[in-house]
Amino acid sequence: MSPIHIALAVLVAFIWGVNFTFIAWGLESFPPLMLTAMRFFFTAVPLILLLKPPTFNRTLFVYAIGTFVLQYAFVFTAMHLGSSAGLTALLLQMQIFITVLLAYVILGEAVSRKQIVGMIVGLLGLGVIALNLGGDMPLNGFICILIAAIGWSFGNIASKQASKQATIKATQQGANTSMVSPTNSKDQGSNKSSALSALALVVWGGLIACVILTLSSVILETEAWTLATFTQASSKSWLSLGFIVYVSTLIGFGLWAHLLAQNTASKVMPFALLVPVFGMATSVLFTGEVLTWWKMLAMVLILSGLILANVKIGLRRNSVST
Repeated sequence: MSPIHIALAVLVAFIWGVNFTFIAWGLESFPPLMLTAMRFFFTAVPLILLLKPPTFNRTLFVYAIGTFVLQYAFVFTAMHLGSSAGLTALLLQMQIFITVLLAYVILGEAVSRKQIVGMIVGLLGLGVIALNLGGDMPLNGFICILIAAIGWSFGNIASKQASKQATIKATQQGANTSMVSPTNSKDQGSNKSSALSALALVVWGGLIACVILTLSSVILETEAWTLATFTQASSKSWLSLGFIVYVSTLIGFGLWAHLLAQNTASKVMPFALLVPVFGMATSVLFTGEVLTWWKMLAMVLILSGLILANVKIGLRRNSVST
């Protein structure tokens, strides 16, 4: 990777890490399902008018429900219930281990010994958190984050399948034009097409999630759907929503898709391991979260496990999103 790409990868990890603190600030004025629904409404509109929709099939719906509805609805709910931004950012990374297991069960992908060791080490970190439930990580918040991680993992499987479908389609189109297009031009076009397809998946998947989340919020958070909720929301919460939508989702994912298009996934994905580090650091600095010995131990164990499991992970093309 070039120095500028390394800098961009670190920047994206920082954006996604600090995003957990902005979520906490957004939840000061809005209930979790409503905030999640608004996130994906503003993510989708007006970009759905500019980006060609992906094929509407089961893969897209599984991706939208797993990655957006289950992941973010339960993450936002966990933080609403009292889970700290730092621990949420850390615990959510368990999705990588779950993704490896799902890929083995559903797709028949091999699991290496290093991945097995990594998962065991990561589970030890999970155990450290489980033994210290309460305060910054209530039991119901802990369960919500694990559900979110499972949902994200199913979304990763669907994302892999959607990426494979898009690659096959792009290859077929490229073959039709290979006789008249220079190689470099063809490669650049393929990279651009891959990035735009990934962004379209997020935007249109977000639209599906917005509909489901809005209906869920109207049913489960009925009392919040008043004009006062929006007029009395603090400026900090509105600005936080803006950061979540435009900086974390659109800019962050756009840069990440660009990096994946220009570099091999094995070089880009390890930078995602910085997300919980930045998440914990910014939570300590801006929300007053206390960094205890057991949090440090859990972080060391989970990150060590992730490093081992990420050596030859079968789903390295998957993106990380908050």
